[in-house]
Amino acid sequence: MTDVPYKTALIIGAGPGISASLARALVAADLQVGLVSRRLAKVEELAGDIGAAAFSADASDPADVARLFDEVDKRIGEPDVVIFNPSARAHGSVAEIDPEQVRDAITTSAFGGFLAVQQAARRMIPKRHGAILLTGASASTKGFALSSAFAMGKFALRGLAQSAARELGPKGIHVAHFIIDGGVRSAVRPDPEERPDSTLSPDGVARAYLEVLRQPRDAWSFEVELRPWVESF
Repeated sequence: MTDVPYKTALIIGAGPGISASLARALVAADLQVGLVSRRLAKVEELAGDIGAAAFSADASDPADVARLFDEVDKRIGEPDVVIFNPSARAHGSVAEIDPEQVRDAITTSAFGGFLAVQQAARRMIPKRHGAILLTGASASTKGFALSSAFAMGKFALRGLAQSAARELGPKGIHVAHFIIDGGVRSAVRPDPEERPDSTLSPDGVARAYLEVLRQPRDAWSFEVELRPWVESF
């Protein structure tokens, strides 16, 4: 038996790294998991390895997101956990950057998050049960030079999380925002030898997400910041 009080999870924006670790952890906790990517091939191998279902969708397109949730309902059941991970960057000076690239970045990070929250809420409100987890970044709280588009998208996603938490929490739906404040370790981005543990472990991040899912409703977290323990402040 699992102590995670949910049965079905949908990870939007799945791929390697944090979302792959999350998928494995959720399956290990006995949840049925759906993985969503714009390109189906990106998640098919992982889905096959862990016994998850694979879906494709454009997270920034309202009709496609509605179609996705309808397909998920039919294949694995209405998700009672929805995790939103997508984001897009458009690097450049505010004076020179292409406005369309900025529009695309904000649409993916923020509008896409709204679409996922809306579809999730429509399914969870009647049951008064569910969890919606939104993945932020350092840029959720501080905008860096040459990264205005990413900062705008992540600031907006954080605002969405705060608003949705206050609206949906009293209806039994746990909304939480995660600030991933640091680089994430991977095969192509290992810790430098001189600075071990200076990046975030994807498995460690996944464990933090599951601990939030386990929280009793009289002690819910609405925002969690995760960073390497060796970081100096």
